[in-house]
Amino acid sequence: MTISDLRNAATSSGAPGATGATGTGTPQATAAVVGRPEKPQRTWRSYSVYLGLALIFAYCLAPFYWMLVSSLRRTADIFDNTLLPAPFSLENYAKVFDGSTMFGQALLNSLIVAGTTTVFALLLGVFAAYAISRLNFRFKSVILGVIIATSMFPGISVVVPLLRLFTDLGWINTYQAMIVPSLSFAIPLAVWNLTTFMKALPFDLEEAAMIDGCTKWQAFRRVLLPLAAPGVFTTAILTFIHSWNEFIIALSMINDPKIQTATVAISKFTGATEFQAPFGEQMAAGVIVTVPLVIMVLIFQRRIVEGLTAGASK
Repeated sequence: MTISDLRNAATSSGAPGATGATGTGTPQATAAVVGRPEKPQRTWRSYSVYLGLALIFAYCLAPFYWMLVSSLRRTADIFDNTLLPAPFSLENYAKVFDGSTMFGQALLNSLIVAGTTTVFALLLGVFAAYAISRLNFRFKSVILGVIIATSMFPGISVVVPLLRLFTDLGWINTYQAMIVPSLSFAIPLAVWNLTTFMKALPFDLEEAAMIDGCTKWQAFRRVLLPLAAPGVFTTAILTFIHSWNEFIIALSMINDPKIQTATVAISKFTGATEFQAPFGEQMAAGVIVTVPLVIMVLIFQRRIVEGLTAGASK
């Protein structure tokens, strides 16, 4: 037997369909023996979880859906109970921006107050969180507890003292009369979130940067701050939403329609007569105020989840 005959014999024994003492048989037989993993069958428990999530989803979105539907009704149809507006109308949105309510200026005022509050809260919160989480000094836990305790006071409890103080300072009907009280609630939120996040960051990277020649400030700016970006981003969004929705301070400190925020402007909408409540216009204004926040959260939801969970996973 020649070498070529041996090669041919080996090839024929390994060909598809050939079987032997060591052969694996046909592909169909192999697939039959090994088998594919079966998909897990869904039980009543899995369906109950989906049903529970659907109920929670409907419960949370039902008020917003009804507000949206009501805003698209005509004034004469505002008390209809149909699930969809019939006929569809943008009458309420036109009235909101007709100039008499100054709602466009109110939206700009809310943006100024919420944006300024967010910037200052982040600036102060980042440095305070770094000191509490990375530096060693006495009474650190006490200081953190005091910071958190300041956010536990309801806004209504500080309105009268602030009103007296701001009247003496001449701050009534000014932006700082809304920004400064908002900071007293936004800074504790920022400090708490950022402190928890920075505590989870490894100390080795900061120490390695200082060994390489960085100062404490350079290690913070070039190493620690980029790593803390998800937490800072999440804190910025939460702070902005909190400041955007603030009502009681803005209502108490502002009497000038040119300075009032959107939430206050909605509460002061008036109807055609003294005793008529403009429900349609209020619903339309509520949608306008809410939609930007919903869009922002939907766009950056991944960053928000990363920032909220990063401290627990690192």
